[in-house]
Amino acid sequence: MQLAGTDLRLLRVFDAVVRHRGFAAAQAELNVSQSTISTQITALEDRLGVTLCRRGRAGFRLTQKGEVVHAAVIRLLAATEEFVSETAALRGTLSGTLRVGLVDHVVTDPNFRLPQAIAALERRARSLRFELAQGSPQEFQTRVLEGSLHLAIGSFPHKVAGLHYQKLYEEENFLYCAPGHPLWGVPDEALTPEFVSSMRAVGRSYWRDDHWNNRDFPHTTAVAQGLEQQLVMILSGAFIGYMPDHSARRWVEAGRLRAILPERFLYRCPFEAITRPDAEASPLAQAMRTELQALYASDAEKSDSC
Repeated sequence: MQLAGTDLRLLRVFDAVVRHRGFAAAQAELNVSQSTISTQITALEDRLGVTLCRRGRAGFRLTQKGEVVHAAVIRLLAATEEFVSETAALRGTLSGTLRVGLVDHVVTDPNFRLPQAIAALERRARSLRFELAQGSPQEFQTRVLEGSLHLAIGSFPHKVAGLHYQKLYEEENFLYCAPGHPLWGVPDEALTPEFVSSMRAVGRSYWRDDHWNNRDFPHTTAVAQGLEQQLVMILSGAFIGYMPDHSARRWVEAGRLRAILPERFLYRCPFEAITRPDAEASPLAQAMRTELQALYASDAEKSDSC
C-alpha cells in the first residue's frame, strides 16, 4: 500500500493508543473523544486488512499482528522525524523532537548536567521540542537501537553492540536501613559484613545476578521497579538496600535513613550517555552529546585547577 497523509495520522493515533494502553487514556494526548479514536483505529484496521487490538471488558491488548505493526510504526515515525532534523541540519539549524531517556532519581545528583545541556540547546534552537522518558537501562538500550530515543542517560554495565557509550560521571551508592530495622540501633563497630549480608534486602528488578546487591545479599526477598519504590521498602524498616548517596542524603539528615558499614557496602556505577554510533546518530543526538561533552570537560578543568 502507498502511504498517504491520512494514513500517517491514523498511525500516530494507533501509536498513542498503544503507548497509553487504551483508548480512554489516549484521549488527553489526541484531544478527541474515545468514540472518535475507536473509529480511527477501525479505519486503520480496514486500511491494513488486519485486526490490531482487542478492546472490551477484559481491557486493551494488541494482537500479534498489532504488535508487529506497532514495531513498524515506531520505526516509521522515527524515520519521519529524522528526515525533518536531517534536512534542517543541512541548513545549519536544529529542528524536530529530541527524545531522551533517563533513569529515575538523577536530578538530585550535583554531577547530573542534563538540565544545563537542555538550556544550551534551547538557546540554540527555540523551535526544538524535548521529550523525556523514564525506564530501565535495558529498555533504553533497546529503544536507542530501534530509534525511538535519540539518547539515554543511565548506568549500563552490560554493553550492547551498535551503541556509542560516552562516560559522564560516577554515582556512589551506599547501604541503608531505617528506624524499626534490627540494625538501626547497632553501631557499625558491632557489625560484621557477614552478619549484615544475612539480612533481608530489597533490590531492583533490572539488576542482574552479578550486580553488587545480588552478590552481597542472597536474601533479596523484595524487588522494586525503581528507586522511589525501593526507598519505600527501606523506609518500612523491614529491609535494607542500596541507594545513591544523593537520593538518600535528605532522609539521612532527617534521621530517617542510616548508612551501614559505608567503607564496606559501597559501590560506584559509571553514568553514560548512549546514542547510535556517529555515522548513524541523528543531528539532534549529536548536538546533545556535544553539549554534554563540553559541560563535563569544563567540570574536569575546574576540578583540576582546584
